[in-house]
Amino acid sequence: MTNKTLMVQGCTSDAGKSMFVTALCRAIKRKGISVAPFKPQNMALNSAVTAEGGEIGRAQAVQAHACGLAPHVDMNPILLKPNSDTGSQVIVHGKAITNMTAAKYHGYKLTAMDAVLESHQRLVDQYDCVMVEGAGSPAEINLRANDIANMGFAERIDCPVVLIADIDRGGVFAHLVGTLELLSESEKARVVGFVINRFRGDIGLLKPGLDWLEEKTGKPVLGVLPYLHGLHLEAEDSLALDRHIAAEGDKFQVIIPKLPHISNHTDFDPLALHPQLSVKFIGNDELMSSGGQYPNADLIILPGSKSVATDLEWLKAQGWEPFINRHLRFGGKVLGICGGYQMLGKQLNDPDGIEGQAGSNEGFGLLDITTTLEPEKQLRNVNGKLVIPVSDDLLVSATGAKDIEVSGYEIHAGITQGSGTETPIVTDLNTPERVDGAVSADNQVMGTYLHGLFETQAACDAILTWAGLLNAQAPDYDKLREEGIDRVADALEQHFELDKVMGLVIESKTMAAS
Repeated sequence: MTNKTLMVQGCTSDAGKSMFVTALCRAIKRKGISVAPFKPQNMALNSAVTAEGGEIGRAQAVQAHACGLAPHVDMNPILLKPNSDTGSQVIVHGKAITNMTAAKYHGYKLTAMDAVLESHQRLVDQYDCVMVEGAGSPAEINLRANDIANMGFAERIDCPVVLIADIDRGGVFAHLVGTLELLSESEKARVVGFVINRFRGDIGLLKPGLDWLEEKTGKPVLGVLPYLHGLHLEAEDSLALDRHIAAEGDKFQVIIPKLPHISNHTDFDPLALHPQLSVKFIGNDELMSSGGQYPNADLIILPGSKSVATDLEWLKAQGWEPFINRHLRFGGKVLGICGGYQMLGKQLNDPDGIEGQAGSNEGFGLLDITTTLEPEKQLRNVNGKLVIPVSDDLLVSATGAKDIEVSGYEIHAGITQGSGTETPIVTDLNTPERVDGAVSADNQVMGTYLHGLFETQAACDAILTWAGLLNAQAPDYDKLREEGIDRVADALEQHFELDKVMGLVIESKTMAAS
């Protein structure tokens, strides 16, 4: 098998592939070995902007951070961003090339494999080893033809595979044995062992099952990773939204609609971890369980969306518009980010059908702006100054001033204009001429294109102070993220046979040097 590359595949979605690769990257970096993450094909609405202005999956950006690297488009050469139940925007080497139905993309995968192999080879040439994350499960029979995400890729480059399963879901032995049984003989041969993830309890009680598994399959169990309570790692999957529910108590109430095409929900990780806040994502299930009653809120945030017009109509159909208007009448605040910002305007125009059917939609009309979607997507990392209108007596010591240094990133196809943009909330975006966002005349509604605003402590404090939270004190999100990465790496070093597996990947002289 090819040196320098190890692939992690999962029995299911959310089995822990992203977490495990992140842990591998950090643990290998600690050994002084240069390592890079790689995911051939990612389907996710959480993305990051690279330094060269490309777009990759958010998980690969976190894994790059674990390696001590800046994110690069080669780390995720194919990104699919679903914009309907049957189609996605296809992003190759960081740039959107077209929208495709699932059936059309199935045929395109032969071309996509070329991009995947090019990126992988560049990483292999540059680093001592490459840690690869698969997608979903390798045993999806209907997706086996022309596969570039799992065993199709592993077979093409001839690399070893570790198979991971989540015991917390139940049925872990069936997951592992069943997945292995559905692979071809050559695919089975490249599986070098299993990892069981999220185990709680006495490992002694699990041992009979581990012995049976090894005897049944002839494959070793390379590690049993513990369930890490309270672990925070940025997630690429919307399944993670269910973990963002905080207890109400006396906390400041933030609610966010769980849009059908919600994107970059990691924007709200710093809020979900904020000790002064209760953060709730509200979707169809939550509304049904509450009999259609919306919870009390101090701040409503409209998040980003991959299909803004569709999600805008969903919000209206669910009754969000009268709820938002009532919230504002009682003095509440509303913030829109990216697609949510566009929804707050008077009109959303999509003449070329960039995100779906061509046409125009009436927005909520809470900001004096109009947005027109254009084919060229705006992708950039930015630095600027937050200038939201907060009175001096409300500013907490942590913010110190109204001109607050802030950083973030833009991912949008919209061009927004109107008198509302004459009162921006961010200025000096990389250049003195560029500004962003808008605020309503009554100072109750704001919008911005900037993702990642809440990761800057002073900016998070200022926005929450604007929303009405007294003595806002945001946690150090960068520190929490680093602690999460170190925590999973510590667990891996303790519970996984790292040196044994890396001996299959890296030449012995490289391991000896570490």
